Amino acid sequence: MRLVQFSRPGEEGVVRVGVEAERGNGIVDLKEFDPSMPSSMREFLELGEKGMEAAHRAMSSDQRVIPHSSIRLLAPVTRPDKVVCVGMNYKDHCLEQNAPIPKEPIIFSKFPSAITGPYDNIILPNMSQEVDWEVELAFIIGKKGKDIKEEEAMSYIAGFTIANDVSARDWQMRRNGKQWILGKTFDTFCPLGSALVTTSALKDVHNLGIRCLVNGEVMQDSNTNQLIFKTEKLVAWVSQFVTLYPGDVFLTGTPPGVGVFRNPAVFLKRGDVVECQIDGIGSIRNTVV
Repeated sequence: MRLVQFSRPGEEGVVRVGVEAERGNGIVDLKEFDPSMPSSMREFLELGEKGMEAAHRAMSSDQRVIPHSSIRLLAPVTRPDKVVCVGMNYKDHCLEQNAPIPKEPIIFSKFPSAITGPYDNIILPNMSQEVDWEVELAFIIGKKGKDIKEEEAMSYIAGFTIANDVSARDWQMRRNGKQWILGKTFDTFCPLGSALVTTSALKDVHNLGIRCLVNGEVMQDSNTNQLIFKTEKLVAWVSQFVTLYPGDVFLTGTPPGVGVFRNPAVFLKRGDVVECQIDGIGSIRNTVV
């Protein structure tokens, strides 16, 4: 099942939750199908099984299907409680930097205000000259949890999506005491989407091709089997420190091929088009402005 947030022409600022119709060709508006359904993904996830069951019914119903061409897809989750990011989490990315394999997950964050839609623009900030791409597998928490056991972790995940962990390398690596957060969290630095693909719809999330293209050229090309700390470990690890809430977003790390480690280094410029792809999940495409 593929869940989305979207808006309609003439209703800017009005968020709707939908499910891709089983027969394809568009979206079923969950609120049209069931007026008791909420208007944001975060509220929908808080309904738990009740919400998922309603979405399953809507997906295969005779409810009117809205064509993709008549809606604007938004990030599948907006305004989450937190965006949790993992650094140095691909074996091949560590090799690219001649860096040791981490012994425990390296955790940092983006502010939720960095989230933007799957086809929205990435805005180059005036304060950085070294903006880079990072395709990442992301997942979204489906229910509240603390001190979650690794063997139970998947039951806390609503589904998976694609993220671009856009990064200002000058701020990440040299400025602000080399703390990462400012370089990672400029507005529009977290394109997300296009859908939340439920866990049951993916056969093996840890064996998916993952790629990033810039202006049609493949810059990153790997597989999620290179993840050092997999989904269950990340949920269990982070939940020792903080309570996880429905809608929380995890970015699981990026494979090799980022611009900063190329020789010479390559950074994004105005007019570039960045496409992030993960097999079985889809793609997002953002223009740099």
